[in-house]
Amino acid sequence: MATMNWRTINIDLLDPESSSNFDISSLAPSLTPVSAAEVQSLAGQIRQLLRGGDAEGALRGALENAPYGGDPGAKEVHLATVVEILQSIKQSEMSPMLSRIYGSDGGPEALDVLMKYLYKGMSHSSQPTSASSRTISPQATGFSQIHSISRGGGEGGGQAMSVLLSWHEKLVEIAGPGSIIRVMTDRRTV
Repeated sequence: MATMNWRTINIDLLDPESSSNFDISSLAPSLTPVSAAEVQSLAGQIRQLLRGGDAEGALRGALENAPYGGDPGAKEVHLATVVEILQSIKQSEMSPMLSRIYGSDGGPEALDVLMKYLYKGMSHSSQPTSASSRTISPQATGFSQIHSISRGGGEGGGQAMSVLLSWHEKLVEIAGPGSIIRVMTDRRTV
């Protein structure tokens, strides 16, 4: 009689419903690659809408065209564009605009994307900026809206953080806390 150690057999491999037999690559959505030039072009079109006074259209355009498949540079450019849009909208216009977006087709998904940008913007604003670690600016002038100009104080991105926190508060009022959960569990990053 052959001696076999039954404790060393991996019985999960014998079960077809086991997680060890599941291809986890199917959990990640397939993303189309987006180049930095495409994001730069989109940022220019969005700025045109913003200059024309259509802040809501600019915000919708930025949220509906998030570069999920872009390289980090393209994502930084789009983040700067979204933060620029958010900073240009008055606080009294936030809630009505978010309500209109939420009530439209694809509104809850657009607000979830906005929540992603708020969290990403907050993470970038809290990091200390140095001359050696500059992000790609969306504008030809080299000025970025994410990091404010330092005037001797240690604030750095304090104004941008205040704007992002105001938007976060209004967004949770409109979309509810479920938006936070959906953003935290989504595998697509902005």
